[in-house]
Amino acid sequence: MPITEILAQNAKLYGNTICLTEINPGVEENRKLSWKELALVETAHDIRYRKELTWRAFEERANQFAHLLLDRGVKRGDKVGILLMNCIEWLPVYFGILKSGAIVVPLNFRYSSEEIKYALDLADISILVFGPEFSGRIQTIKHDIPKVETMFYVGSDCPDFAEGYEALAGARPRSAPDLALSDEEDAAIYFSSGTTGFPKAILHSHLTLVMACKVEQNHHSQTDKDIFLCIPPLYHTGAKMHWFGSFLVGGSAVILRGVHPKWIIETAAAERATIVWLLVPWAQDLLDAIESGEINLQDYDLSAWRLMHIGAQPVPPSLIRRWKKVFPHHQYDTNYGLSESSGPGAVHLGVDNIHKVGAIGKAGYSWQSKIVDEKGKSVKSGAVGELILFGDSIMKCYYKDPEATAATIKDGWLYTGDMACEDEDGFIFLVDRKKDVIITGGENIYPVQVEDFLHDHPKIKDAAVIGMADPRLGEIAAAIIELKPDMTCSEEEIRRFCEQLPRYKRPHSIIFDKVPRNPTGKIEKPKLRDKYSGGSIVKQQIEY
Repeated sequence: MPITEILAQNAKLYGNTICLTEINPGVEENRKLSWKELALVETAHDIRYRKELTWRAFEERANQFAHLLLDRGVKRGDKVGILLMNCIEWLPVYFGILKSGAIVVPLNFRYSSEEIKYALDLADISILVFGPEFSGRIQTIKHDIPKVETMFYVGSDCPDFAEGYEALAGARPRSAPDLALSDEEDAAIYFSSGTTGFPKAILHSHLTLVMACKVEQNHHSQTDKDIFLCIPPLYHTGAKMHWFGSFLVGGSAVILRGVHPKWIIETAAAERATIVWLLVPWAQDLLDAIESGEINLQDYDLSAWRLMHIGAQPVPPSLIRRWKKVFPHHQYDTNYGLSESSGPGAVHLGVDNIHKVGAIGKAGYSWQSKIVDEKGKSVKSGAVGELILFGDSIMKCYYKDPEATAATIKDGWLYTGDMACEDEDGFIFLVDRKKDVIITGGENIYPVQVEDFLHDHPKIKDAAVIGMADPRLGEIAAAIIELKPDMTCSEEEIRRFCEQLPRYKRPHSIIFDKVPRNPTGKIEKPKLRDKYSGGSIVKQQIEY
C-alpha cells in the first residue's frame, strides 16, 4: 500500500487523538504561562509556544494541500520541494504532496542560496514550499530558478514573489483526492548529506517508505500509546523514519524546536515522551549538563521515557557507558542506515544487546548484510571490508545519475561505502567511511577507531581524525580535539594518552579546535580538510 493510506487509517481509528505537537521554547515572551495555556497564545509571527494537531486534522490538512496542488495542475511524478524548519505544518505538507501523486523533495535548511538553486535544478522541482527563515535566500535566486513555477509560503508576511499557503490550502476540500496510488510509484527524493562530496538526489518509492515504517516498528515495538520526541531535522530520513515506526500504529510525535539540554529534558518530562532519538552531540551536552549540576534530574518526572536510541554517525562506546550510569533503566539501541536505504534500521544493535555496545549490530528486520572485499567477495570474520546491504528499502536510483547508481547498486546490493568488520558472534562494527581511510606508510588507519579511543579521555568532548599529505609516509593522521567546557589540555598530555595506541595509529598532529558536525550529527570532514590540509598547521592550546 502507499504510505498515504497509513495516515488515512490513523485518521479513522484515532481521529480525535493528538498526533502532532510542536514545542517552541524559543518564544520567551510567554514563558510565565503554563504550557497548556500557551496553546492559544500567538506572537506577531504566529509562532506559538505549543501547537497541536489531531490525526483527523493532520489528514484533512494533507488533503487540502493535495487539492491545492492538483488545482494548480500538478501531475503524477511532478516534483514539489519543502524548505521549512521543523514545525507542525511540515508533515501535513509532506503527505499532501504525496496524496497529489507528486514526488516530495525535502531540502536541507542549512543550504545556502547556491545550494538551494543546485537542489531545485537537479531534482526538477516545479513547486517550492518555504518558510520565513528562507525568504532572503530565495529572494537572491528567484530569477535563476526557471523550473520553479510556483512558490507557497508558510507563515505571515508573505513576500511578493510567493503565495500564502494557509489561505489557499484552507479553502480546499478536506476529503481525500480521488487518486489511486501504487506501491511502486515514485514518492520522494532525499538528498545525501554531502559529507563526501556534493549531495546526490536519492529516489524512493512508496514501497520503500512503507518498509521503513515496518522495519522501525519491528525493532522498537511501538504502539499507539508511544510518544516520540522528534528533535533532528525532518528533511532528513533519520528522524522522520524513526517516527514512522510510531506512525504505522498511530503513535504521536512531539516536534521540539531547539536542542538545548534543558529544553530536551523539560519537553520529555512535560509531554511524557516514551522514545527519544538523539544525535551524539546532544547526548554529550545532556550528560555534561547533568554531571555539572546545570540539570537536576530530581526536578523532572521522566518515568515514561523507555527508549533512547542514537544513530546517524558512529557512536563512541564511552558515551553509552556514561548514559547507562545516569539512566540505567533506559532501553538503548543504535541504528545504522543511509538515505539510500530509507534511513535507519538496515543494521541495528537491538535493545537486548547492550553488552555489544560499540557495534552497530546485525542486519535489521527484512534486511541482509555482507562485508566484502574489492571484488565483492565476502571477507573472513574479523577482516575489514565494505558493508553492503540487500532489502526492499533500497532506493530506486540516484535521480538523473545512472553512473553513480551503477557504482552503488550491484546485483541488487547497496554498496554503502562504509568499512566494517564482523565479530565471532556476527555483530558488525563500523570502522570508517571508505573515502576517509588514512594510508600512512602502507598501513591503514580507520579514523573512527582513533576517535573512539580519544573520546575516553576525560577532558575531550569531541574528536575528529583526518588524513593530511606527508612527503615521506603519503599521509599522516591529524586529530582535531574539542575540549569539554572549562577544561584545558596540552598537546603533550594528548600524546601521552595516545601512547596506548599502536605507534602507526597515533595522531602525528594535535589541533585544538571545534569539531564541526552537520544537522544530522555527522562530522564535516571536508570542512576540516579544507581548513587544515595543504598548508602548515599551527598547533594551538585553546581554553574553552
